[in-house]
Amino acid sequence: MSSYGKTGRFPFIAPALVIAVGLGFGVPATGQDTGPVSPDLTPKLRDLLRQEMLSIEQASKDILSALIAGDDAHVAGLAQQIHDSFILQQSMTPEDKQDLMAAVPKEFVEQDQAFHELSADLAQAGRDGDRDAQHAEFGRMIEACTACHASYATDRFPMLAE
Repeated sequence: MSSYGKTGRFPFIAPALVIAVGLGFGVPATGQDTGPVSPDLTPKLRDLLRQEMLSIEQASKDILSALIAGDDAHVAGLAQQIHDSFILQQSMTPEDKQDLMAAVPKEFVEQDQAFHELSADLAQAGRDGDRDAQHAEFGRMIEACTACHASYATDRFPMLAE
């Protein structure tokens, strides 16, 4: 089991704080359809996605607090909650899923799936008590958030379009 020790290193802190305050810089992946997806969503899907994003943002802030406190179990639980949300599957009807797939590019769905896999990796690192891996996985999650927002949510995060 890794431990934070007394090195004073927080390799994830800068990107974590950036996202925690709603700022950041990201570069969209090349060769994919980009642009805000929110205008193409139904009002219900827009609301569900907004709810999920707010939930993920709060969980990310709580993960940061748990990481700096060394609370592996709390990190694991929160990361697992993020993994399990996956575009609020539980709240979507088959028609909602069809509407979503028609409104967003496949790369959006792929990025979302990859993000949720990163959260599963963070949950496992928390269960393992591997703090170095927790810091690395959390940093990757924050980078994934920012990259997705830069590609698909510049209407909500205009500074990411710069």
